[in-house]
Amino acid sequence: MWLAFLLLSATAPLLAARPYLDRTHHSTVFGEERHYRIFLPPGYATSGRRYPVIYYFHGHSDRYTLEAYDHGQDTVPKIARFVASHPVIVVAPDGYLARDYRAFYDGTPYDVRREGGDFDFGAYFAEFVHYIDNSYRTLTTRRYRATSGLSMGGFMSLYLSSRYPDLVGSASAFNPGPEFYVGEKGRRSLWRPKDHVPTHERTMIRLIRASGDYISQYHEETRTAYAIDGAVPFEFRQDEYHRHWATSIAETFSFHLRAFANPALDQHPSSGWNYASAYRDFNANGYRLTADIGEPAILYLSDVTPGGFLVQSRRWAPDGPSAACSQLDVTTPGIYRARTTYRLVDLNLSSREAKQSDIVSDSAGRLHLRTDCGGHQFGINGPGAEPRYIVLLPFTGSDVLRLPPATDLYLPLRIFNPSTHPRKNVEIELKSDYPTIRVLQPKTSVASLAPGAVADLSDRLQLRATAGAGDFAHARLLLQMNRDSQPEPVRNMDVLIQPEDVPPPLEISVLDGRTASFPVFHQAGNQGGGSSVVRTVTEGRGNGNGVLEPGEQATIWVRVKQGLDPFDKGNWRRAKVYGDSPWLAEVADIEEDKQREWTSAQSRTSLVELNPLTPKGTSIPLILDCEGWSFFFTPDVRFGEQPLYQAFQIHNHQLFRWTWNP
Repeated sequence: MWLAFLLLSATAPLLAARPYLDRTHHSTVFGEERHYRIFLPPGYATSGRRYPVIYYFHGHSDRYTLEAYDHGQDTVPKIARFVASHPVIVVAPDGYLARDYRAFYDGTPYDVRREGGDFDFGAYFAEFVHYIDNSYRTLTTRRYRATSGLSMGGFMSLYLSSRYPDLVGSASAFNPGPEFYVGEKGRRSLWRPKDHVPTHERTMIRLIRASGDYISQYHEETRTAYAIDGAVPFEFRQDEYHRHWATSIAETFSFHLRAFANPALDQHPSSGWNYASAYRDFNANGYRLTADIGEPAILYLSDVTPGGFLVQSRRWAPDGPSAACSQLDVTTPGIYRARTTYRLVDLNLSSREAKQSDIVSDSAGRLHLRTDCGGHQFGINGPGAEPRYIVLLPFTGSDVLRLPPATDLYLPLRIFNPSTHPRKNVEIELKSDYPTIRVLQPKTSVASLAPGAVADLSDRLQLRATAGAGDFAHARLLLQMNRDSQPEPVRNMDVLIQPEDVPPPLEISVLDGRTASFPVFHQAGNQGGGSSVVRTVTEGRGNGNGVLEPGEQATIWVRVKQGLDPFDKGNWRRAKVYGDSPWLAEVADIEEDKQREWTSAQSRTSLVELNPLTPKGTSIPLILDCEGWSFFFTPDVRFGEQPLYQAFQIHNHQLFRWTWNP
């Protein structure tokens, strides 16, 4: 620390002339020197005080200097002006990877490509935070540490703050990239912030969008995901600006100053928190999880309290099936009485079987649990750890319920008692504030719910959904449970409503191990236009007769009369397949780049498998989701005096109803 003080004192005249310092440090994670730029407030060298820190992540093809896009004429002066008048440090780390910086439009920082995994910028961020805290006078609790960034840097701000909730108290993102790949090499998972909003439920979040930003539709989807989660301290701003840019930097940094003044951000989460990770070995809020999982997957800890939690995996987010692993170990923090026996209630979500066993805490008050990746709801019973509430179980294996419209239907509801004591006189009431949901039978009750028991209420609560045309529509159900007249917290249950009028497909092609050639739409470039090209693929596994039969795997292709783009006519596309039959499973999420988008956003479609034991005469109704995209370019659009800088990248989903018959 004394050496850093001498160094800063010696460079004070330079800092006065140039409002930042460019420095390097040795990274153990990377095994090399890494660059960073730091903005220090006036008087830092002599004030003796400690300061909060904002970590600002640069975007695609840029570097820690933040100058590649504007030659240092906009972002750097704005940051410097803010730091000059506020007691805060701003640090810009370098996302540079020589391997991925072959040219400006091929300068991909942070190792977030699908084929990446050689470098872990998450581990580097944790190392860098430690270095900054030990080299400069910083305030070191989480509320005094923030992340921010533009584009890919905005993605990193959201991703790293969710990965390290113990380090970061607030995060902002200017026009964030929608999705990139993270995880160990060889098992990379697509990570979309909109799929993992609950990880930010104790982090202050701010999103900023330029109205003329070319990926505005992706920003709106991310904003919507945060806006509907009432547990996230969230705010949003849209600026009238015609480019993909970091606007309103001063106002956003002022948002972080408000976070620094919020002592609640330093409170350790005692209950009800959520976490997700693409890594098979991680720590979150004192919980350690390791799994012998070899494939890409997301691991989840949900609704974590001293009285229990849900641990599960998904091969892809948000609705993939469980991953395969033989061993998943969870070590809790030392929050239990040392060397004490606790009663563990374990509900296996796959088999729906519950069992009880004893578990003894270690000398530090930690519990060590061993399970698998199939999904387990645990109740922990003992001194200081009695489960407080009845658990609402997932609706389906994917935990995404798609309601058919204009149908009186019962909600597939199940509740679980994780306690070793019976729950008496349980009253359940279903409500919704959405006008598209009409609750027909709102109330039911359970006289007694035994320890470790599950109550199936799937024939008790009835509703009817109303839908319009187009895509699936979001709605929220509210469930109130009372035990012996004592109310429990209201549970939010998000559902999707199928559109009212879903047409049949114009033409279907099933690839069950066969080769086929299709005309597909190919965009000409980011000023609009395009044409058909022929694509030849071999997909699926089976006898290749074009009929999905028991035991076979297949993709389903659909011919679409008119796509989103004006030039997309009569072309084919592979479908994402949705259905609730236990006989048909989605076994792979096929992820492909959307041609010329430059966002890393993926077109996601399905490989499905028909169970070999499917009974004869079974019919399986399905919805086929075909995504289309286009560059929406109108050369007469102006933002003030400025013409539209780049065409908007837009996408839509066309749905078709199809029934599989043997």
